Amino acid sequence: MTLNEQYLVDVIGFNAVERSMLASIFALAARRDPGFVQYDPATTASGSADIYLVDADNAEALNEFRMLSKRANLPAVLVGAAPDDLGFPVLARPLQWARLLQALEEVVTTTGSGARRKDDEGTLPLGLSVPGLARTNTNSGHSRPMVDPAEAAAAKKRALGDTVLVVDDNATVRMFMKAKLAPFNFEVDFAETGEEAVGLTGTREYACVFLDVVLPGIDGYQVCKLIKANKQAIKKTAVVMLTSRSSPFDKLRGSLAGCDEYLTKPLDEDRLLEVIAKFLPSSRKRDKSRSKQQ
Repeated sequence: MTLNEQYLVDVIGFNAVERSMLASIFALAARRDPGFVQYDPATTASGSADIYLVDADNAEALNEFRMLSKRANLPAVLVGAAPDDLGFPVLARPLQWARLLQALEEVVTTTGSGARRKDDEGTLPLGLSVPGLARTNTNSGHSRPMVDPAEAAAAKKRALGDTVLVVDDNATVRMFMKAKLAPFNFEVDFAETGEEAVGLTGTREYACVFLDVVLPGIDGYQVCKLIKANKQAIKKTAVVMLTSRSSPFDKLRGSLAGCDEYLTKPLDEDRLLEVIAKFLPSSRKRDKSRSKQQ
């Protein structure tokens, strides 16, 4: 059961590279409050999208949206060189995840667009709301009390069940990663040494481990080997090297140690989020399903 309000976003246009990036963004955006999920008519049981994301540089996509908007007042975010007469928020290329999510949240807040509420019975618990949107108990006609934010956040993390480990002896890096992961409701553990990281991975299940190479005690390459020596960890834990060492030799050592990705500092935030989305358990199940179909 998800505890955040989720809005369905219909993506119109965009090339294959941008669609891949958007898939990563929405895989993470579904975890936010409010959450945004890419609308898929083939899998969505009822209704239409709540918000439209339109490639304004694609004439066909823009015309399709114009036709849709003639029948209803549709909230939308446009990307590219959009005509001024449409009156929607416009984002310039290249797409950036933070600006996109901010624009979607602003559309939700200013338009009061109805959310798709989802739990096991198809509705969210009442009382959870997006700023600017009032929620009431439609069965009784009376407002329901708001859920305590701390309790709701903790319950959501338990429901999602994804824990991430950040291993770095630099406090600035740890705080940076904490800030980038926080909006997506991950539980985040931290370790400052290789030995501490090995101990934690032996007692907890992690969706992903972000691992520096240069650490007090054993280095990141050795830590990665020890994590991957656990046959169960190979299936359930992705190891992402996160280091300032960027030479081909260092990347080869990371690959030989068994790491799944190798990211170099300073980090490209879009690339970081793409990697996080890639190693979410839901994404892995989807990729595994695709490979079986092929």
